[in-house]
Amino acid sequence: MENWLKRGMDKSEADEADAKVRETVERILADVARRGDEAVRELSIKFDGWDREDYRLTPEEIEACLGRIGRRAVEDVTFAQAQVRNFAQHQRAALRDVEVETLPGVVLGHRNIPVGSAGCYVPGGKYPLLASAHMSVVTAKVAGVPRVVTCAPPYQGKPAAAIVAAQHLAGADEIYCLGGVQAVGAMALGTKSIAPVDLLIGPGNPYVAEAKRQLFGRVGIDLFAGPTETLVIADETVDAELCATDLLGQAEHGPDSPAVFLTTSEKLARATMDEVERLLKILPTAAIARQAWDRHGAVCVAESDAEMVRIADEIASEHVQVMTRDPDYFLENMRNYGALFLGPRTNVAFGDKVIGTNHTLPTMKAARYTGGLWVGKFLKTCTYQRVLTDEAAALVGGYCSRLCALEGFVGHAEQANMRVRRYGGRDVPYGGVVDADDLGI
Repeated sequence: MENWLKRGMDKSEADEADAKVRETVERILADVARRGDEAVRELSIKFDGWDREDYRLTPEEIEACLGRIGRRAVEDVTFAQAQVRNFAQHQRAALRDVEVETLPGVVLGHRNIPVGSAGCYVPGGKYPLLASAHMSVVTAKVAGVPRVVTCAPPYQGKPAAAIVAAQHLAGADEIYCLGGVQAVGAMALGTKSIAPVDLLIGPGNPYVAEAKRQLFGRVGIDLFAGPTETLVIADETVDAELCATDLLGQAEHGPDSPAVFLTTSEKLARATMDEVERLLKILPTAAIARQAWDRHGAVCVAESDAEMVRIADEIASEHVQVMTRDPDYFLENMRNYGALFLGPRTNVAFGDKVIGTNHTLPTMKAARYTGGLWVGKFLKTCTYQRVLTDEAAALVGGYCSRLCALEGFVGHAEQANMRVRRYGGRDVPYGGVVDADDLGI
């Protein structure tokens, strides 16, 4: 039986905060829908202190951002994007169009068609998260999306040079220096200066996440995203410093980021808790990580690897770092996770920034029913059918006629009956049902 040495904040507190976010976002989106660019500009001034006539960056401004970050940074961004692009290309190659003759004269198929446009949000209020540009823009372009729009907030009163450079190098077609709900709303709803998109992509603060939730249906979204989550699963084969470092490395994302430690060793659990406290005294981002650990940190001691799998699947964490004697046991047996990081040589930061897998992943237990962002998210798998022979049309028509009759859909049945009359040479009365014996079925 598991033993929880530390638990996070009660869910009711989070629910109350979520309700306030929902109300605020609803008002903002309604304002953007009603007043368009005028509302977007007022909101940008209000929330970001950022005022322009046109929020789209010019080619000259983009080149200036490339110059500001320097050659070494451009090379590093290019390397990271090459890894993301390479893995996305392998994913795309695994998605094949299908065409098959399922019955004599009946051909069914599907095509994987890119969406027409994608709006990619890149967070940048607290930290300039340029890696989100790799994950969204590069993947969209590999999928074949013809128009990719990006938005990111200003950073310290001007366009975030590193984000802009990453957006440009990734292949973005339109780059806007615009943040928050107003950016997401403008991309989804459209304004005079920003044409609407078909799909919204990318992480963001709770307000951005809620805006995507409210806009879902009007446009597609990648997934419902909440605060960054991490789960570290470890046994006595690793030490407390490694475990604590991996916990706090994700807790620094924000004060609402859960960091959970799951182990079969109570000795390691208590040592890791002590090590977390030591590191929080020297970590430069401790002000944020401390809040996350105090409010949402949790530590659990389990009896076995099997029990850790059960608990981990219940948690369904966004990131799961596995540092045990047999990490492949978790790969083979776990079902609910955003991404696995197997063994002490890898870590969540590798996945977040550079290794090539996508860092936009399910949170808030969404890993129970979806994986993270990948090239397939930008594709629509659309089916088609073709009937090549009179015999096939009559055969399928007979079955269809009787099945429609079972449901009471006379008009549907008549679509089938018409094909039986024309291509099967059978006399079926209007609104009637095709007799199986008449067709020799």
